[in-house]
Amino acid sequence: MQLQQIDTYPEALLSCEAKDLHALFPEPTLLHLPGKNPHPLFISALLHGNETTGFRTVQRLLNQYAQQRLPRSLSIFFGNTRAAALGLRRLDSQPDFNRIWPGTDIANCPETQMASQIVEIMRAKNVFASIDIHNNTGLNPHYACINKLDNRYLQLANLFGRLVVYFLRPLGVQSAAFAELCPAVTLECGRPAQQYGVDHAYTYLKDCLHLTELATHPVHMQDIDLFHTTAQVKIKQDSSFSFSDCHAELLFDAGIDRMNFTEISAGSCLGSVQTDNTMPIFATDEHGVDVTKQFFKIVNKQLQIKRNTMPSMLTLDERVIRQDCLCYLMERIQIEYSKQ
Repeated sequence: MQLQQIDTYPEALLSCEAKDLHALFPEPTLLHLPGKNPHPLFISALLHGNETTGFRTVQRLLNQYAQQRLPRSLSIFFGNTRAAALGLRRLDSQPDFNRIWPGTDIANCPETQMASQIVEIMRAKNVFASIDIHNNTGLNPHYACINKLDNRYLQLANLFGRLVVYFLRPLGVQSAAFAELCPAVTLECGRPAQQYGVDHAYTYLKDCLHLTELATHPVHMQDIDLFHTTAQVKIKQDSSFSFSDCHAELLFDAGIDRMNFTEISAGSCLGSVQTDNTMPIFATDEHGVDVTKQFFKIVNKQLQIKRNTMPSMLTLDERVIRQDCLCYLMERIQIEYSKQ
């Protein structure tokens, strides 16, 4: 695998489907386009091949500026086109394209080398800001994520909406790597098939292209709901789970994703288990420390939350759960935690 860099693009890019992009870009591709302001806005799309809103949004933006000069230079990374061809998050033979960036705990491989190369390319270009566009498979509102509690980063996130999530794990995500270069955000734009996700991200990208700078003053408290991810929750590899099979070791409620971005109280039940003696899930905090016992307990074969929390990214997609995680747990924090 080798990174392809281009400064022009085939006309077919303006109209093709995400599943057909692999025919145009068989390798991960970094497109550089000039604009009036030379410091580029960086956009990454299709780091997960089944999350197509980023690609559709970029495609719409390119159509908009096909016959006019961009207000700011633009660098666009088209990520996992091989997985997109099959409508998958990633292929089983691949690492997750949003876990390969500098700071990752994945062993050195062609994908991590490529990600490091992209960071150095954009460092040399004095990148203005970075935007990584994603979808999720469960019921979630639109929100932005940041990896630094800095006012410029919060301003960039707040431009997308009032819901903002600050997180340090998982390691190796694109936004965290670029946060060392410039203000960086991850946009979570709902489910891939929803047109509103494209409309929202497109308006946001246009606004960002016209920014001359990012404000350094704090976001007004009344304009933001800021959350901190305190734990990532995964299913143990040797545990079976299901949303329908009552013989699985862990049987989830079929509507569990309705809990996303809802403050749930201690004692809330996530599902049922076969035995009270075996915990089928584990939770780690932002430092990688096991915090399962702080958050979960089994009572009368029910998997219960031990403390008030707010989940995000709960999904009913069993493949995604195995490839990534069950969910994240968050707590609300106040805006005064931001720094200049």
